[in-house]
Amino acid sequence: MRISGGRARGIELQVPRGDAVRPATDGMRQSVFSSLGARVVGARFVDLFAGSGAYGLEAFSRGASGGTFVERSAKASACLRRNMGAVCQSLGASGAELHAVEADALSLPTGAGAPPDLVFVDPPYDAIPEVAPVLFSKLSAALAPDWAGLVVFEMPGETSLAPAGWTCVKRLGRGARQPSVAFFARAKAV
Repeated sequence: MRISGGRARGIELQVPRGDAVRPATDGMRQSVFSSLGARVVGARFVDLFAGSGAYGLEAFSRGASGGTFVERSAKASACLRRNMGAVCQSLGASGAELHAVEADALSLPTGAGAPPDLVFVDPPYDAIPEVAPVLFSKLSAALAPDWAGLVVFEMPGETSLAPAGWTCVKRLGRGARQPSVAFFARAKAV
């Protein structure tokens, strides 16, 4: 698995062996970032259930100003930190723009300062029915009603989510048992 675009394109990302981490595929990340386009440049992000950090590091490679990675597993966090170092070295960046937090993603640590522009969510697929309602509820409480960012949520193609207060504005991939990504924005008040 490698960074698929931006200035750190080609940097190999480590994934913990024997762990339950299911990294986002290169093809899916390419589709996601093609859809996001210029929105990534200068953006702040949060990468929840970060695993290897593939989504956040891809964003950083493509011009995001920085962000926070949240991963509960110590084994995955160690790989994430190595991946952060490799990408930062490739970009000539100090790494001060990136923060890794070893915590449960549902505790929603979003980093200091302004709210993120992009929230990447890539939970274990079997946990989505339990995790998604809690996560969207916490995001609704943490982010202003006029928040203009996006939640980028990876899930199996056969899964559909309709969280209260959120609108799915785009969906990539829909094949059964295939990765799919939904882009959610805050629903506009009527």
